[in-house]
Amino acid sequence: MAANRKSKVWLEAALNGPWTKKNQPNIPVTVEECVRDGIAVVKAGASVIHVHAYDPNTGVQNDSPDVYAAIIEGIKSQVDVIIYPTISSASQPGSEVGVTGAWRHTPADTLGARGILEWAIVDPGSVNFSDVNDIKASKLGMVYMNVESDIRAGMAVAAKHKLRPTFALYDPGFIRLGSAIAALHPGLKKPVYRFMFSDQFTFGFMPKRYGIDAYLATLNDCDPGAPWMIAALKGDVTPIIPDAVALGGHVRTGLEDIVWGSDKTNPQLVEETANAIMKAGGELATAADIREETKDI
Repeated sequence: MAANRKSKVWLEAALNGPWTKKNQPNIPVTVEECVRDGIAVVKAGASVIHVHAYDPNTGVQNDSPDVYAAIIEGIKSQVDVIIYPTISSASQPGSEVGVTGAWRHTPADTLGARGILEWAIVDPGSVNFSDVNDIKASKLGMVYMNVESDIRAGMAVAAKHKLRPTFALYDPGFIRLGSAIAALHPGLKKPVYRFMFSDQFTFGFMPKRYGIDAYLATLNDCDPGAPWMIAALKGDVTPIIPDAVALGGHVRTGLEDIVWGSDKTNPQLVEETANAIMKAGGELATAADIREETKDI
């Protein structure tokens, strides 16, 4: 793939994920913790934030629109940033299979109606989250479920509220399905395609250059010119940041993404990633830069 650097690099911070403090001790859980980390990561160079809402009493993700609103409004009262929530990835009771249903897009629908969202998550496909170490120990992983009716429901929410869909792509086929469903909504904002890698989960690709090439070739066939970024779950994309920067991509980091049990904080991870981007010749974008760059797509 030829280099295609045209824009400043977007740096996204994924603050927590669904892991709970048991697996990732330094994740922010309360509204106050999320607001504190959110402000700090923007000051460290992030222009986008992804966050999961938790019940502070149980320490478990609850996806409350009111909790999301408090986090978003608390951060944005101090800094300018694009913030978007998640969708439920919980397992069905007694099963390794994740929950399904259009209700999972209720937070984005509610927050979109309130006018406080710019982006929304619509993951176009299902995937096994199976860790190589758990497999060796005969421990089952879980299936993150996004059936087609749920994907269509999420896309409809994004279209209704003029939100930009963000796609987590666990193999190149997710690009094909996501772009095909997005095309059913004339006027939908151009999705952000996030190429997912992992060192420990067995989906897709390890964080290596050939993975970017495979994702990017598929994207160029299905939705040429769309914005894309690299990210990981239980992984480290630092080795491929120079490739992403050279090819015109963007980067995500944060405690949702790296291997569990890290002693680092979100601001530290963002600062390290920002330095890696600049060392690779990239210039960091602000939220205003992203809005300006994408205003016509």
